[in-house]
Amino acid sequence: MNASARGTGRQYWVGLRALLIITVVVGIAYPLLITGIGQLAFPAQSNGSTVSSGGTVVGSALIGQSFTDKKGNPLPQWFQSRPSAAGNGYDAGASSGSNYGPNNPDLLKAVQQRKQTIEKTDGVSASQIPADAVTASGSGLDPHISPAYALLQVDAVAKARGISADSVRKLVNDHVQQRDLGYLGEPTVNVLQLNIALAAMDPSGNK
Repeated sequence: MNASARGTGRQYWVGLRALLIITVVVGIAYPLLITGIGQLAFPAQSNGSTVSSGGTVVGSALIGQSFTDKKGNPLPQWFQSRPSAAGNGYDAGASSGSNYGPNNPDLLKAVQQRKQTIEKTDGVSASQIPADAVTASGSGLDPHISPAYALLQVDAVAKARGISADSVRKLVNDHVQQRDLGYLGEPTVNVLQLNIALAAMDPSGNK
C-alpha cells in the first residue's frame, strides 16, 4: 500500500472514530444525563404531569379533555372544559386554534351556538357567560378555565349530582390556581383535577 492510500485510510479511520465518539456522547450519554436530571429534580413534569384517579392515569394536568357524551353534548354532572379547535378536540397531535378573525362568520356562529348551549344547560343569561366559555385557546389544549366560568357551572353540576351547591362552590374555590409568581397570568381552574375532586365527594357534599 503506497503512502497516499495509507494516508486516506487513516483519514477514514479518524473520521469513523470521531463519528462513533460523537454518537455515544450526543446520542446516548447526553440524553441519559438530561433524563436522569429531569427524573430526579422534576419527576412529575418529566413524566407528562399525569393525573391519576383510583390508581389509574386519567389524563395530564397540561392537556384538557372533553366531558361530553358521544354526540358532543355536555354531561351535566361534570364541569365543562374550554372549547377546543385542536383536531376533534384536545388532540395533542393537532394542537392549534381556529385561526378565525373576530368577525369571521363561522366563529361568530360557533360562539352563538356555544352561548345557547350554556344558557340551556346552566340556566344563565348570555351576559353572564365569560369569553373563555365560548372561545378556544390558541393551542386548543388548554386544561384550564376561568374561576368565573367554573362558578357559573356550580348550580347545574350540584343539581345533576343531587348535592349542595355551597359544597360544590367551595370545591371550585379550593381549586383556583392563583397567578404564577403572584403576578403572571390570571387565576385559573384545572377542569380535570376539579372533576376528580368532584367525583370523590359523597352525596352529602363531603370529600
